[in-house]
Amino acid sequence: MVRVVIAEDDRQIAEIQRRFLERIEGFEVVGLAHSLIDARDMVEVLSPDLLMLDIQFPTGTGLELLRWLRASNRGTDVILVTAAQEVDTLREALHGGVLDYILKPLVFERLQASLQKYKTHIERLSSLETLAQKDVDTLLHDSGSSSSPKATSRLPKGVDALTLDKVRSVFSSSHSTFNAEEVGQCIGVSRTTARRYLEYLTSEQQLQAEIVYGTVGRPERRYLLAKNHIA
Repeated sequence: MVRVVIAEDDRQIAEIQRRFLERIEGFEVVGLAHSLIDARDMVEVLSPDLLMLDIQFPTGTGLELLRWLRASNRGTDVILVTAAQEVDTLREALHGGVLDYILKPLVFERLQASLQKYKTHIERLSSLETLAQKDVDTLLHDSGSSSSPKATSRLPKGVDALTLDKVRSVFSSSHSTFNAEEVGQCIGVSRTTARRYLEYLTSEQQLQAEIVYGTVGRPERRYLLAKNHIA
C-alpha cells in the first residue's frame, strides 16, 4: 500500500480527495492536514510515501514545505493539487522534484491516471538491482520526465489513439464548447469515457476547460479548443 498524506486547507476539498483515493486500489490515506504546520508534523511522524499538497495556505505556500522536504532529505514524494496557474510556480515545483502538477477542480480520472502511473513507477524502481539505459529511460518517462525519447508517443492507460482522434475531430469541426455528455454522443461513447479523453487533452493543453454556472443545478465543466491549437 502507498501511504498518503493530503495537505489541503479547504476541508471539503480535502474530503473529496480522500474519497477519491479510497476508490483507487493500492493507496491508503494516513493523514489529513489542513495547515502547513500540521502537514510538516504528519510528514515527520508518519513518513508517508506520498504527499498530495496544495500550494495556497493562510500561513504560507506549499512550495515552502516542498523546499523543507528536499532540504531535510526526506523520501516522501510530492504531487501538487492546486489552482495556481502561473508558469513560475510550475517551474519552481519542477525544480523541487514534484512528480505531477494537477490543476483544480480535481477530476477523479486525472488523479487516478497520475496515481496509477506513480505506483507503476515505484514498483518498477523497487524491482531493479542494477540499471541499464533502457531502465533509466523507462523510469524517467513513467515519473513524468520528458527525457525519454518515446515520452511524447505513448498514451496513458485507458486512452487509445483512435478514440482520441475522434474526440479531436469534434473540436476541429466546430469552435463551440462541449461537455462530456455531448462529446460522448458525438462519437458514440459514454460520458465517463469521453470525460477521460477530454481531461487527457486538457492536460496536454490541446483543449481548455471552463466552469459554467447555470441558474439551476451543479456547475458544468465545458471544453473548447485551446487558443494555441486554433487554426
